[in-house]
Amino acid sequence: MNSQQVDKSAHIWVLAVFVACGLLAVGGRAAIRFSGQNSNQNSNANTSQNRNANRSNKNANATGEQTSLGNLNSHDRDFVMDAAMGGMLEVELGRVAAQQGTSEAVKQFGQRMVDDHSKANSELMTLASSKGVTLPAALDDKHRQEVTKLSAMSGAEFDRAYAKLMLSDHKKDVSEFEKQSTRATDPDIKAFATKTLPTLKEHLQLATTLESSVGGNSNSNRDSNSNRP
Repeated sequence: MNSQQVDKSAHIWVLAVFVACGLLAVGGRAAIRFSGQNSNQNSNANTSQNRNANRSNKNANATGEQTSLGNLNSHDRDFVMDAAMGGMLEVELGRVAAQQGTSEAVKQFGQRMVDDHSKANSELMTLASSKGVTLPAALDDKHRQEVTKLSAMSGAEFDRAYAKLMLSDHKKDVSEFEKQSTRATDPDIKAFATKTLPTLKEHLQLATTLESSVGGNSNSNRDSNSNRP
């Protein structure tokens, strides 16, 4: 083999080496790109899965929050809240009447309100708790003002004001409990209203008699005083 042939062979080998290196470089870059694409796809897939998991957790939490607010519809829940507030008011005013009432009838009626409404309030609290509803623990400002206003009175003025208020309140109570005893969606709320209604009707009868008695005595006293010389 002469020198020219050797040179040609050397050039061919060098060219082959360069081509091979180029192919390896191109293949390496392609592999890197492919690996990067797979990595991005895996990352996107994981992100999507995490988002879906978060949505599921949020939906589960939302359901839990709704449950914690109670299993009653708005109408039944409003009734329970109003009944609880009204019951607490009757107890507070009953205590005031038992202490400050001038008439023995007013004192006895006041104590009856404390006893009966305390029992009903306790039953209502247990019922509301079983439905996931938290009842108010104290009177709101509006009802507290009623107690404060009545507590500032004394003598016959107190008796008349208390009897009048009890008559008005129990008319409303009987009306609301009658509606709820037939229209309540929740069967337990309906049963509570039905069970409590006879007691409220009895209270209404007693309040009617009390208001007539206290008012009659007041009118008699005024007439007697007007006939004095």
